[in-house]
Parts: sequence; C-alpha cells; structure tokens
Amino acid sequence: MLNNLTTLNEEELQELYDAIPIITLLIAGADGDIDDEELLDSEKLTKIRGFSGGEIMQAYYDKIGEDYPERLRRWLKVIPKETAARTEELSSRLEKLNPILAKLEPEIGARFHNTFTSFAKHVAKASGGVFGFLGVNRAESILMDLPMITPIFVKDEE
Repeated sequence: MLNNLTTLNEEELQELYDAIPIITLLIAGADGDIDDEELLDSEKLTKIRGFSGGEIMQAYYDKIGEDYPERLRRWLKVIPKETAARTEELSSRLEKLNPILAKLEPEIGARFHNTFTSFAKHVAKASGGVFGFLGVNRAESILMDLPMITPIFVKDEE
C-alpha cells in the first residue's frame, strides 16, 4: 500500500485520509451552502485521481476512494451548520496536517500539499457560475489555497 507513509501512525494516516473530505466541505460550504454538485464532483475527482498523479498519489486516492462517500457523510453529520463556525472547525482540522506532512520526505509532503490545493480549487469551480465560468466566489477564493496548511518546498536538484 502506501509504503512511503510508514513514518506515520494510524491516527496520522486517518487525518491524511480525512483531508480530502474535509477540504471538500470547507470549500463547498464557504459560501454558506454545501452544494450537492460540489460533493458529487469531489467524489468523481477522487476516482479520476486514482488513475493519475504518480504511484503514491494513485495509492492515496485509491485508499480514500474506498469509503469516500461514507467519510463525507460522517463529517457532514458532525460539522457545525453555521458557516463561520464550520469554516473555523474545518480549518483547524486541516492545520493538524502540518506536523504530519513535515514527518514525510519533503518531496512527498510537497506532493500532498499540491494535491490538496489543486483539489480545493477543483471543488471551488465545481458549482460553476454561468457555464462553469465565474463560479468561484470570494469566500471560496480566500480558502482554496488552503492557507492553514504550510506549503512544503523542495529544492531543485542542480
């Protein structure tokens, strides 16, 4: 399975697996309304990403794809209904990823950070606007770069 994640304990792995549903709900709910289209699109994206993105990302998305709808529903039941409280709670949960990503090899931590931010941007664009344009509102645009997760930079080899 995800052999490159052997430095993580079970609790840390679960935090990593919950990241995508949490990101989905954070971005989908940023405008105050969690749109079914955004949720369905996020589920489709987990399946698509299970076929691309390199071995570790494929394995990661395959793993979360096993029970993604259940994880999403479980989180939907426990998060606050009020937008500001929900955003604060989910942002706090995502902050817990920082020490986890720091435990990984920098290249792998950077890949996870990149996949999280690109996933957030995809969810933000999912509800569209007019024919999918102008669909990212201000609240989503502030959150979609996931400022609560510290970027991991990898030095270029010369």
